[in-house]
Amino acid sequence: MKISDILQPEAIVADLRAEDKANVLETLTDAVLSVEKGIDREEVLRVLKEREQLGSTGIGDGVAIPHGKLKKIDHLMLSFGRSRGGVDFDSMDGRPAHLFFLLIAPEDSVGVHLKTLARISKLLKNVPARQKLMEAESAEEIHRIIADEEQNL
Repeated sequence: MKISDILQPEAIVADLRAEDKANVLETLTDAVLSVEKGIDREEVLRVLKEREQLGSTGIGDGVAIPHGKLKKIDHLMLSFGRSRGGVDFDSMDGRPAHLFFLLIAPEDSVGVHLKTLARISKLLKNVPARQKLMEAESAEEIHRIIADEEQNL
């Protein structure tokens, strides 16, 4: 499954102004819920915060992939945010995160959940791809960059 098939341009926050981890999670949850109706916002935030307590999803190189699983959904849900200034996300390398993918998966979807996390990670390990995402002008351009870069995965 392609990231660009799951991620809708309306769930992209091209100018993420969050100042801390909690605000990033709230903003990206709201972004995903803008396209996914009928999901309990507080339940999503609870799941994401519980996952962060196990260890930060800030993987380094300016990237964080907060994720969690919900019982009441039957498909993957994804949002994306870009913070030009960066946010302290307790990343492994101690540096701020700038690029965020928030992934919510059905509780019983181990394989597809892990494959999607791996695909996102592989995409964002690519330095030129990260640079293009940082320089993009709009949510539509960010979506196009993700779709283009996925062709090389």
